[in-house]
Amino acid sequence: MINKKMLVAVADDDAEDLLFFKKAIASVKMATELFLFNNGQELMDYLNTPGNPMPDIVFLDLNMPVKNGMESLREIRYNSRFKNLSVAIYSTSTSESDIKKTFILGANVYINKPNSLVLLKEVIEKVLNMNWQYQNSKMDKDNFLLRL
Repeated sequence: MINKKMLVAVADDDAEDLLFFKKAIASVKMATELFLFNNGQELMDYLNTPGNPMPDIVFLDLNMPVKNGMESLREIRYNSRFKNLSVAIYSTSTSESDIKKTFILGANVYINKPNSLVLLKEVIEKVLNMNWQYQNSKMDKDNFLLRL
């Protein structure tokens, strides 16, 4: 991945949060290409369209109209075409129930949306630099919730 752009998708219905994410990812020290979606249905339509580049990671908000993050995560994990797709839940929800449910459904990491650009940049860099193969094989609830 040294010379390859990391393809990053974000599904979030909040236009301000998408702009915030876009600013933060533009400042990370890694080549990325960003795909933005306003809800889970737009994301899934993109992922299911043959010929579209497959993202390396999806940042997925939970509370969205049309198709929410939980439904999108379930659809991603039940489709073998997406077995290597890393999913980071990116939500304001701190509900233990949401955290547990997304862990059980197969999300790779759970991130509470930071409220500053500096913290968001730190979170994005940390997530993008994770060794996902190791992360997936050594996953447990203790390392699922990303804390800064």
